[in-house]
Amino acid sequence: MDLPLLYRDAMMLIIDKPAGVPVHAGPGGGLTVEHGLDALRFGLPRAPALAHRLDRDTSGCLILGRHRKALARLGRLFMAGQVEKTYWAVVYGTPPAEAGRIELSLAKRSTAERGWWMKVDPEGQSAVTDYRVMGRGAGVSWLELRPRTGRTHQIRVHCAEIGCALLGDPIYGADRNSGVPLHLHARAISVPLYPNKPPVAATAPVPAHLRAALAACGWPGEPAPEEITPP
Repeated sequence: MDLPLLYRDAMMLIIDKPAGVPVHAGPGGGLTVEHGLDALRFGLPRAPALAHRLDRDTSGCLILGRHRKALARLGRLFMAGQVEKTYWAVVYGTPPAEAGRIELSLAKRSTAERGWWMKVDPEGQSAVTDYRVMGRGAGVSWLELRPRTGRTHQIRVHCAEIGCALLGDPIYGADRNSGVPLHLHARAISVPLYPNKPPVAATAPVPAHLRAALAACGWPGEPAPEEITPP
């Protein structure tokens, strides 16, 4: 499996997770991110492990801890809300304001007919997402989203609840049989891993399935890579 590397040091790796690949094995089997981790040992005796997770159909920045000490430190940072995550999404419609905060608690629900999903519930777990509009197209908007909590499907539910379901969302939108892939990308991540040093930051390039919709909303495309002049 091709898991492009965005960052590497002695403690952690940041990879660019492809859309459509789950991080863990499910009841249906099939290829997962975990199948590709052994190739990322880079000389260590054990493969790295997931420090957090992304939904199967979400692409972008995914952090791996290279050993137990690293995973413990990363876990504390995630639990404390100190890892800054930035997502890009294309949604139907437009939010009620150019920028804002969505605060809606979430709880898991399940039925035999539908399976499981996340639902807004005042008795559920607190969930907070900040957003801003980056651009607009014909009937769609490009949003930058910063989740302040890490609930399952948080961005997808929050966007749907303000009337802006994500393109390609078969659970919370109207795209169940459209064949459109989910338009959600973990664009960037920042991790204050080392005391007295700037946070480690990485940015994942926009995947092919998002480019047309983003361009329709005014995205100018990826900048050309900077040339490095030899010493």
